[in-house]
Amino acid sequence: MSHDHDHDHTPVNFNRAFAIGIVLNLAFVGIEAFYGWRVNSLALLADAGHNLSDVAGLVLAWGGALAIRLVPDARHTYGWKRATILAAFANALLLLVAMGGLAWEAIGRLMSNEVSLRQQGVTIMLVAGVGIVINTATALLFMRGREHDLNIRGAFLHMAADALVSAGVVVAGALTLWQGWTWLDPVVSLGIAAVILWGTWDLFKQSLHMLFDGVPDHIDPQAVHDCLAALPGVTQVHDLHIWAMGTAHVALTAHLVMPLGQADDAFLNATTELLHDRFEITHVTLQVVKVPFTPSCVPVPDKDKPTQAKSCPV
Repeated sequence: MSHDHDHDHTPVNFNRAFAIGIVLNLAFVGIEAFYGWRVNSLALLADAGHNLSDVAGLVLAWGGALAIRLVPDARHTYGWKRATILAAFANALLLLVAMGGLAWEAIGRLMSNEVSLRQQGVTIMLVAGVGIVINTATALLFMRGREHDLNIRGAFLHMAADALVSAGVVVAGALTLWQGWTWLDPVVSLGIAAVILWGTWDLFKQSLHMLFDGVPDHIDPQAVHDCLAALPGVTQVHDLHIWAMGTAHVALTAHLVMPLGQADDAFLNATTELLHDRFEITHVTLQVVKVPFTPSCVPVPDKDKPTQAKSCPV
């Protein structure tokens, strides 16, 4: 068994980014809701509701980011890293529900012919313009963490999508003012819902997959199997498991069948480093046996598939 090595897995601290993002977006929600109510703009009111759900999403993501720093104990030996997956899933679910409500309201307004007043186009444009600035600034706070942490990626995507949504509202306000297309306001709301549903679906699928201990998308289990099978003295890789402990932490357990004897600490340490460097697997537990003595929980990988084993020797 080996999982101690020199790489630093301390999560990047985004506390300041979360705090700034929450304060900015709460302020903007108040502004947007007030002017949406004043000018009877569904696009502004809907976007205010969406931004409020994003505040809730940021709070969830922040809670998840804080939870992974809690020290493991005898009852929670892996710590609380899975909280980041739960936060990402709740974030995606919250957005899907909010956008469903937005689409329903927009369709209802179109069918009832209830539209915004043409003369309010300037107000809509100015308020949404503020949203572009706030949402872009908030998205930039999370940009550096979006590639390696699904939880942070969820926060980044929400803010980036909001900036695009606000830009769409500006365009709708301009066209309403210029052409008198008062029907455009609920149509833009439907467009907002479609864009965000499209962007959120992948986050929802990934987080749900990880909740059920699925192999993270960036890891090819066949390549991991072939890499371990190519190690000196290994004749079989048995009972291989790969799963996400959190949105930025991956665990692996496996039995390595080595008939000629046990591996030493140098072998285990080198293998752990290899799995980290090539696959970003951060917690490795290996059991070395001469013959497999437990039934495998997963199917043996297809040996007819091309192997990458030659690139993985220790």
